[in-house]
Amino acid sequence: MAAADDIRAEALRLGFDAVGFARAHLAPEMRERLGQFLAEGLHGDMGWMEARADQRAHPQALWPEAVSVISLGLNYGPETNPMESLAWRDRGTISVYARNRDYHDIVKKRLKALGQFMAQRFKHQPLKVFVDTAPVMEKPLAQQAGLGWQGKHTNLVSRSHGSWLFLGEIFTTLDLAPDAAERDHCGSCRACLDICPTDAFPAPYRLDARRCISYLTIEHHGPIPEELRPLMGNRIYGCDDCLAVCPWNKFSRIHAEPAFLPRTDLTAPRLAELAILDDAAFRQKFSGSPIKRIGRDRFVRNVLVAIGNSGDASLHPVAQSLCEDANETVADCARWATERLAT
Repeated sequence: MAAADDIRAEALRLGFDAVGFARAHLAPEMRERLGQFLAEGLHGDMGWMEARADQRAHPQALWPEAVSVISLGLNYGPETNPMESLAWRDRGTISVYARNRDYHDIVKKRLKALGQFMAQRFKHQPLKVFVDTAPVMEKPLAQQAGLGWQGKHTNLVSRSHGSWLFLGEIFTTLDLAPDAAERDHCGSCRACLDICPTDAFPAPYRLDARRCISYLTIEHHGPIPEELRPLMGNRIYGCDDCLAVCPWNKFSRIHAEPAFLPRTDLTAPRLAELAILDDAAFRQKFSGSPIKRIGRDRFVRNVLVAIGNSGDASLHPVAQSLCEDANETVADCARWATERLAT
């Protein structure tokens, strides 16, 4: 207990907002759910999920020496309603987590600092740190560690932080007393399921990523299915709808992390200015941002979907100028947007 108390105190001192401990083990039902998700093809283009499914389903398959998992959360509660900009059709809506610096860098730096503390405090016991870049089922582990529960939208919900927690993990050989797992508090609520613009939830606690706007705008590489484009509105990177409507957000608080303060140019940016970015301008604008990883072509594709949904005739020339873009996916979307605006 003393070891866990020391680690928890140091994690909070480093700026983490939630800390919990769990065994480096996942219940069989978690593995079964992952297997069913993959077998039904609901992961879409995310082949990396299937390629390392065994490691994802078994923490000790990823690292056999792991005994305990320390699950950590960093609050990123927004100051304003993330859905406010959905009504501004000549502008784009970017998920709140991506409106400033890449959270991976911030969380990982703090995880490494906590790891250094543990190495000195506990005689260099081996450990590994993860931030959404390895086959780790972070949400089930966070639930086992008591940080929250996986809601009907499959995301983590916290009684203290609502929907707004970045997660990171430390796998360690230390035998740490586990915290009590959090139980489900969704009850009969369906707010997250009913708000989804593309109907991406075939049932509570099940997500079809192929219809999810976050997947379509970030993970999906090719053309976005035409039947889904009109449903996406002006969402150009990610989607916060199912998170933002969760009633548990009434207990959340605005984050206190300067690096998460939204950049003014990424808070409802003008679609016309984003559509004309070439590769160099795109890289410069999104340096240090998680948006940079999807590249100019996917991003401009997303912007053109928003332009096609805008109903703003003044954006017609912008879309038309990209109809012969060197990237065929961009050109295809530009032609679709041009036709939409013309009619």
